[in-house]
Amino acid sequence: KGELYDSSTLREEGNNHFKAGDVEQALICYTKALKISDCRSENAVLYRNRAACYLKLEDFTKAEADATKALDVDQGDIKARFRRAQALQKLGWLDQAFMDAQTCAQLEPKNKAFQDLLRQLGAQIQQKLSSTDSQVQQMFKLLLDSSAPISDRQKAAQNLVVLSREDAGAEQIFRNDGVKLLQNLLDSQQEELILSALRTLVGLCTGHQSRTMAIVNEVGMDRLCGVMASAASTVSLSACHLLQVMFEALTEGMKKEIRGKDEAILPEPSRELRSMLHHLIDMLPASSVSGAGRDSAINLLVKQVPRKSLKNPDNSLTLWVIDQGLKKILEVAGTVPEVEGGLPLTDNTPMSCSVLLNKLYDDLKSDKERENFNKLCEEYVQRHFGSSDMENKLRAIQTVSVLLQGPSDVGNRTLELSGVMDAVISLCASENITQQQVAVEALIHAAGKAKRASFITANGVALLKDLYKKSENDRIRVRALVGLCKLGSAGGTDFSMKQFAEGSTLKLTKQCRKWLCNEALPPTSRRWAIEGLAYLTLDADVKEDLVEDKKALQAMFELAKSEDKTVLYAVGSTLVNCTNSYDVEKPDPQMVELAKYAKQHVPEEHPKDVQSFVEKRVVKLLEAGVVSAMVCMVKQESPALTEACRECIARVILALVERQEDRGLVVAQGGGKALLPLVSESTDRGKFKAAQALAKITITSNPEIAFPGERVYEVVRPLVSLLALDCTMLQNFEALMALTNLAGISERLRLKIIKEKAVPKIEGFMFEDHDMVRAAATECMCNLALSTEVQKLYLATDSDRLKLLVLYSGEDDERLRKAASGTLAVLTGEMPELCTCIPGTTSHWLEIFQALLLSENQDLRHRGVVIIMNLMQADKSLAEKLMESEALEILSVLAKGDNPNQASIQKAAQRCLDLAIEYGCVMSTH
Repeated sequence: KGELYDSSTLREEGNNHFKAGDVEQALICYTKALKISDCRSENAVLYRNRAACYLKLEDFTKAEADATKALDVDQGDIKARFRRAQALQKLGWLDQAFMDAQTCAQLEPKNKAFQDLLRQLGAQIQQKLSSTDSQVQQMFKLLLDSSAPISDRQKAAQNLVVLSREDAGAEQIFRNDGVKLLQNLLDSQQEELILSALRTLVGLCTGHQSRTMAIVNEVGMDRLCGVMASAASTVSLSACHLLQVMFEALTEGMKKEIRGKDEAILPEPSRELRSMLHHLIDMLPASSVSGAGRDSAINLLVKQVPRKSLKNPDNSLTLWVIDQGLKKILEVAGTVPEVEGGLPLTDNTPMSCSVLLNKLYDDLKSDKERENFNKLCEEYVQRHFGSSDMENKLRAIQTVSVLLQGPSDVGNRTLELSGVMDAVISLCASENITQQQVAVEALIHAAGKAKRASFITANGVALLKDLYKKSENDRIRVRALVGLCKLGSAGGTDFSMKQFAEGSTLKLTKQCRKWLCNEALPPTSRRWAIEGLAYLTLDADVKEDLVEDKKALQAMFELAKSEDKTVLYAVGSTLVNCTNSYDVEKPDPQMVELAKYAKQHVPEEHPKDVQSFVEKRVVKLLEAGVVSAMVCMVKQESPALTEACRECIARVILALVERQEDRGLVVAQGGGKALLPLVSESTDRGKFKAAQALAKITITSNPEIAFPGERVYEVVRPLVSLLALDCTMLQNFEALMALTNLAGISERLRLKIIKEKAVPKIEGFMFEDHDMVRAAATECMCNLALSTEVQKLYLATDSDRLKLLVLYSGEDDERLRKAASGTLAVLTGEMPELCTCIPGTTSHWLEIFQALLLSENQDLRHRGVVIIMNLMQADKSLAEKLMESEALEILSVLAKGDNPNQASIQKAAQRCLDLAIEYGCVMSTH
């Protein structure tokens, strides 16, 4: 037998090298030993020793990581803890280093090295604190001096923001009564100082529960909500961000273990949470609150109240908000901006209300809870509708509109209350523009609900046509037009179910495009023009028309980037229609024949919806700048960016990267990065679409350029989600190809793939019937085999993993053979002890490897030679067996060639012959 490899021998060898001062050689020995050791306690010692090497070589990040791995096995390993403390000190993480050194000194109080390190760290921390302390004091002095120049005070306030981002600085500000000073800045009436105070408070609260609770109680929600109510939108948004950070700190508690010292004695933060939510609810109907402040309050309620996951059974917060605040939310929903004396709103407020109402309704668990919600809404609408005052009637109708766009079941019930629908129809003919506008909008939202659509088609079409043709006000005409579009598109993409006479949809489209480009119209009216296009673009003639109009496309993209967030869904829907990225169920041909025979309606596809037309439309959209619009839409911090809206964006980006030649442009304009939030926050279907788009990009682009820095690690989980059995075969295949690309980049990415539990799924696909999927899975395994975690799986004697690779190396499918033999070449090179297991896998192993050596394909020949070289290097008896076969003759021929393209094959073949001579299997010819 050849030399036996075992980890303890390698460890001893490493120790000897280390003592002799050859640190790099010691590092190599410990690393090799870690690859073959499967004993946890042995691994802990190896990691601890390797950490010492990294300390000597001044690679402190790796030293810290290895010492931590050793401590994961044995918390009492004092050497590993000491080494970690040394590494942390060098990395500047003094607090954590101090805690480790303190533990060491407690365990061995007489150890001088431990005491010295502890003293050093104490001095360093003190120095850092005193320098931070003096900086903080200096800033405070300037800020408290009202006679100081305003520019100096602003600079001091900005420096405070920077200091608050570091734990030492945040602690100093907090301990030196900085919160009182920050309150003074909040009351200063100077925007720059208020913004700096808010940003400093963000630094103090981020991930720190106890400080946050103290700040909530000291600054008070009245003051914070007062700042958020400001008419200055930047101040309002900053205050909203601070409250968001506070909510996160209170709900998630401590994130960083180093800050967790006093965590055990903290009171439960639920009292503060309820108090904060109560203040937000009270902001909603307050007339002193700006439109932006109201939007921020709604936005925070959307994020904080409903459960993040339905697996959590506790929806008590939602029930509490409905009980305390539903009427106040409906106050905002029923506000008609054009009526004097109403609450200040922004264009986004009604949509944000719809989203909040919908989220609260969806979070209810029982019929009883839903019935209570319905009852409260009906009572509110009835109370206002029953009033003789027209303003109250309008408020009732406006509330119904907002409910129809949110929890539509609730909206439908309020719509069916006695007299409401009749009032809507009659107000459409009102002379008063505001009354007419409220009624027409309610009619449009009602038309979208199947229950009412037929009634409205019967009663409303003539009315809407009349308004569209005769009204002198564009605000009314554009809304009437959308109503007509909505009713006219009832047939969906079915070409044979056109509601309107031929050509009239194109006329409506032309008018929509005209309004869209008319900058004299208010943005809300231009948004309605996009709503119209969202319905009209179900018709392929309209799609063709729209993509030819670059001016209209660019006007739409500019609106998508604007302050008006309510336009997002309409833009998304229009683009989904233009790119045909909606799901189309192809009917079964036999069923179609049966339907024709039975004279039933059969959906027909428009001739301009075939693939060649879609591809041309995609190119035109890319030229008009669709990617930058999509990127801006994803970044919008607004309740209007709903999960359904995110799904639209994911569908469109997937359509944009369908052609390989367009992917580079999409990535260059930020499309790749825009997909990352869509894989975690969208509908289930939207997440899969976004993941598939990520896969397509990762296959053909360099992933490290498409997803720079840490982002590349975020791509792994969505790709692994596409390996689910309920995904399509194409999604499985693309995910495997993309993971293969990632696995070839670095060990850290391989470990991330392994951590996401992808290996068993990839192995499952190695048994797939489809040739391309099976080969793609094997290629992925080939790259993953570079990782020791995967190599260990092949050592397990109770599995057929190795046998499968040997058999696949003899298959007819060339791509599969390359992948399987490539994996074997990697495994046999990295794990010599695996080589002796190969003859036991199949009696045909020799024939399979000889066939590789004789292959026409150079890649296969190379893999074959490398496998045989690895087998011979690992074990003398295997070398003898190979040299007794025809392999000797083939290797002799391969070693002689003089083709420079085959130099690597010749070199490996020659190495095999040299080994044979060395072992005495063949005689030297010299």
